[in-house]
Amino acid sequence: MNKNISLIHSTNLAQVDYAYASRVPSEMELLFLAGACPLNKDGEVLNSCDYNLQAKICVENLKEALNECGASLNDVVYTRVLVASQNRSDLVTAWETIRNEFGDHDVPSTLSGVTVLGYANQLVEIEAVAALEKR
Repeated sequence: MNKNISLIHSTNLAQVDYAYASRVPSEMELLFLAGACPLNKDGEVLNSCDYNLQAKICVENLKEALNECGASLNDVVYTRVLVASQNRSDLVTAWETIRNEFGDHDVPSTLSGVTVLGYANQLVEIEAVAALEKR
């Protein structure tokens, strides 16, 4: 984990698999990333019926966008995971896949079921905010 970012876990709230908040020192630079989608380089949605595989592709695309900024998953301070489904098990599938990719970096996150996402056959999208030391 980025040593300057503090992930806040509460002992007064339910014990969950993510931090309730993150603290970013004011001297750090914030990065606001567009939603990572399950697209290949040709802009095609991959694995149109598989929440798990789309979630993995989203994380890989998020990692690439972070890398372009000189950052990694360990620099992420917040995510919002959007899943196009009314079925809670689909949300859980996407969440568990993404959560596993973050490992011990249990960043504060919001998980939401939505009716539709921007690309045809898109099931998952990940929005993220990251923080880096100013250069």
